Amino acid sequence: MEYPNHPARRYQNCIAVAVPLFLVATAVTAIQYKIPTIMVPVMQQFGVGAYAASWLMSIFTFVGIVFSLPVGMLARRFQPKRIILAAVVLACAASLAGAFAQDVALLLATRALEGVSLVCVIACGPIVIQQCVDPARRGTASGIWMLGGMIGATLAGVTTPLLYDLVGFSGLWLAYAAFAAVSGAILAVVVKAPAAKAPAANGNESRAVRDARPFRERLKAEYGVFAKPNTWAFYLPFGIFQILLLSVLSYAPTSLQQQGMDASLSGFVSTLPMLIAIVSSVAFGALSDALHRCKPLFVVGMLAMALCTPVLLTLSGVPLWIAVVAMGLFAMGVPTVAISAYPSILGDPKLMTVGMGVLMLVQSMGQFLGSLVPASLLGPDLSQWTLCAAVLCGLGLVGTVSLLACRFR
Repeated sequence: MEYPNHPARRYQNCIAVAVPLFLVATAVTAIQYKIPTIMVPVMQQFGVGAYAASWLMSIFTFVGIVFSLPVGMLARRFQPKRIILAAVVLACAASLAGAFAQDVALLLATRALEGVSLVCVIACGPIVIQQCVDPARRGTASGIWMLGGMIGATLAGVTTPLLYDLVGFSGLWLAYAAFAAVSGAILAVVVKAPAAKAPAANGNESRAVRDARPFRERLKAEYGVFAKPNTWAFYLPFGIFQILLLSVLSYAPTSLQQQGMDASLSGFVSTLPMLIAIVSSVAFGALSDALHRCKPLFVVGMLAMALCTPVLLTLSGVPLWIAVVAMGLFAMGVPTVAISAYPSILGDPKLMTVGMGVLMLVQSMGQFLGSLVPASLLGPDLSQWTLCAAVLCGLGLVGTVSLLACRFR
């Protein structure tokens, strides 16, 4: 977000902004993903079945659909850094309450609150980068920040069983709350809020003229970009990417196990692209800064996702491992360049607040469909893998064509 009336304004070092945001994103994401690896003991502790227990994990996707737009509106009214800090406080409070929950209803409620905090962090992180980092370094900062979600999910998968054995259910929840609190404190101290924009000399007159216009005209002038075909040509591939990613994470292990692969190895294979993304996320960000362009990288990543997804769902052996590595190196750089390119799609920096809410809504809907679409294609016995792979590949190619038609750098 630019402040043209403050020529002396200085941006912060991109690392000083990106690393605290990365830590917060890692902590809040780890809080979300602490459930899957201890699902069975949690079911036993609270006396619930698999369906009820599954909501303890998937609730954050539903929360994302509901709260994405409200969070975007809040980010326009309040300083995004403050919203992130409030989200950290909410995540800590929810984890503290969950640590002492005696029934699954209360635990589910705390998980929903943790999901709200994740939406706030994801929606406001790019806005803080826009405000605090020089435009020439925003791609790099975005790449570092995007690692938070990937590292957080991986960290939770690795450390949760160990912590659960060491300190139990309550101790595990408290440990993650402490991690989030420390990360939030670092962000509060290191990242400086931008200076307030000085009002223009004719600001009051312009506002009076704007407010005098009919509501429909004012709405179109301020938010008309969200209805433009070019904007939706950007949203479509971003949503399709989420569908394909969740399809792989949710269903690739099942496919591989049906082909005879060990359960633990199948889980490793399906999450390996996320680990490789530690390299690709930062690399794509740095490349977008060097090239001053995001579209070629986005197109390459989307095409890689379209071609690799069906391989992970149908094949094994050497083709499988090639696809896993290719997905990690190329496709997993898409979130970084999408966030970096998004301001140029919106045009007006002031729209980034509401715009991030809309983008998070697209992401949440894509993730929701990523768990629904494959299930409907595979059939009740989970056997129609070729059909599922073909449809998902087709979706990926549609997303690639949409990107090619979209106008942005």
